[in-house]
Order: sequence, then structure tokens, then C-alpha cells
Amino acid sequence: MFYQKKKIPGASQQAINERRAFLKKGLAAGAVGLTGFGLITGCNNENGEEEEIGVSPPEDLMREHGVLNRILLIYDNCNKHLLDGTDFPVESLYNSAQLIRNFIEEYHEKLEENHLFPRFEKAGKLVQLVQILRAQHAVGRNLTAQIIELTKNKSLTGNEDADKLASLLESFNYMYRPHEAREDTVLFPALREIVSKNEFDSMGEDFEKLENKLFGEDGFDSIVDKVAGLEKQLGIFELSKFTHAGD
Repeated sequence: MFYQKKKIPGASQQAINERRAFLKKGLAAGAVGLTGFGLITGCNNENGEEEEIGVSPPEDLMREHGVLNRILLIYDNCNKHLLDGTDFPVESLYNSAQLIRNFIEEYHEKLEENHLFPRFEKAGKLVQLVQILRAQHAVGRNLTAQIIELTKNKSLTGNEDADKLASLLESFNYMYRPHEAREDTVLFPALREIVSKNEFDSMGEDFEKLENKLFGEDGFDSIVDKVAGLEKQLGIFELSKFTHAGD
């Protein structure tokens, strides 16, 4: 809706400007309060310069789950080719498994294991869930090691390992979809309940520093670009391909 500016009867221009400034500050403060972490894009500092906005720990972990979900779709596609006996670029599957190892297992899951799980265990909250999640991490790493080993060959068509590989991909996806869903809807939202605001903010800074150290300042974006490249190799990059209107 479009609102026209209206003159205030009997008010000086100075008073009007002061009122506008007050309202502007109030709206900005309200927006920060609603987000709970000040996640407002395009904020300026006192010098009028745009400031970089931080990402909260749950948001950081959840967007990394987005990367994982896209790789799970790659696994689905490759698994279909394996079951149908049709050709596909096996190197795309190999590189996808390497991303799972390097970005998800050795970085994302280590954040959870080193920064989240111990805090929940110390607080005595969601302990059983944490135990299951940690055990699934170990199972996932074993599956990834086998997937990487089997995809070192350039072709799997007619190969006796094709059935085994298909089973590994299915097992990985079967476990990780509910795994990440439970973290997103139960574990991550409960984090604020067991840590102070300062500790919560400090975790976000620690996550960012480690990500920059391991993957560069554009680390997350570079990982997303790599996943997009693999999707293009397999012909599943276009989002419209996943749209089904029904029968």
C-alpha cells in the first residue's frame, strides 16, 4: 500500500523532522527485536556506511543443511541411474561425496559435535537425541568412505559394485533426511534456552571464523557454486524440473 506524506497542522518543520527521526529509530529498533539477532539487511552505521550483518548459529547450521539437501538430491538422481543401468557422470557422484566429507562431515558436523552437543549434554537437555545424532554422524562417515571408494572408477554401468553403491546412497539419504529435519525443528531452536545471549553471539562469531579459515571469506558461496556445478553436470540444476502439477 502506498501512503502519501501529509502536513501536520500547526507543526514546525523542525518538529516534523524530529518526529520522523524518532519514528525511524523506533521502527529499526523494533525490527531488531523481532529478529532476536539483528538480522537486517542494508543497515548503516553512524557514518552512513553499510555494515555486514552476522548470521546466528542456528541459521548458519540450517543453511548448511540446505547444501546437504541439494547433495541428497544428487544422490537420488545418481541412484536412479544406477538402478536403471543408465550412464551418468560418475565423477559428479565422487565429487559430491567429497563435498559431503569435507564440508558436511569434517566441518558442519564437527561444529555440532564440538559446540552444540556438549552444551546440551551439560544442560541435561535432549541428551538422548544428541546421542542418536552423534551415532548417526559416525554411520554417515562410514557410508561416505564406501561411496568415495566405489566411485573412483569412471564407469559403473554393468559393474557388480553398482548395486552396492545404490544401496549405500539409499541408506545415506534414508538416515540423513530425518536426521537434519530433527536438528532443524528440535535441537537448533532449543539452543537459545541453554546458552546466554553473549555465549550465543560468541558461537556465531566462532562459526564464521572457522568457516573463513577453512573455506575462505566466500566459503559458503563457493560451496553452493560447486554444488550447482554438479547439478548442472547431471541435468538437475533447473528448479522447474521438480515442479509437478499432478494428474
